[in-house]
Amino acid sequence: MSLRHALLGLLSERPASGYDLLKLFETSLANVWPATQSQIYTELTKLAGTGLITVAAEGPRGRKEYAITDEGLVELRHWLTETPPQRNTRSDVLLRVFFLGVLTPDQARSYLTELMEMSEQGAESLRRLSDSIDWDDDNLSVYGRIALEYGLRFNAMRREWAEWAAEQIK
Repeated sequence: MSLRHALLGLLSERPASGYDLLKLFETSLANVWPATQSQIYTELTKLAGTGLITVAAEGPRGRKEYAITDEGLVELRHWLTETPPQRNTRSDVLLRVFFLGVLTPDQARSYLTELMEMSEQGAESLRRLSDSIDWDDDNLSVYGRIALEYGLRFNAMRREWAEWAAEQIK
């Protein structure tokens, strides 16, 4: 996924300012695709330059509200249906697991215990996020809840796996 497609996806719901998009990232997409304010504003300028979004309104202090164009919607749909997702091939967590043998068994189990705790903290963070959102019936809410459930289940799986893995170490 790219920041470009994340912004197009958010703008497909409704027009928004750069500030509004930054807040949406912080409350939803940051768990899957974090972005800084400067990255968002830079990408908005590029998207407007290529005609995938347009400045729909301008307000006080230079505030711009962006809207997706028909070409932007075509690009978003193309990315969703024609571009296969990239398989995440790098995992710092699993790379370390491959080399736990250089540690003592207690140190290796400690690493896995930290993964269990990290998974619990991740799940708790997602639960707090879910409780803080005023869920609606719009697409972003429906599919946002589905994505959030993925995060909850992933954390549960990683915790269960780390517990199993710790038991394998003699």
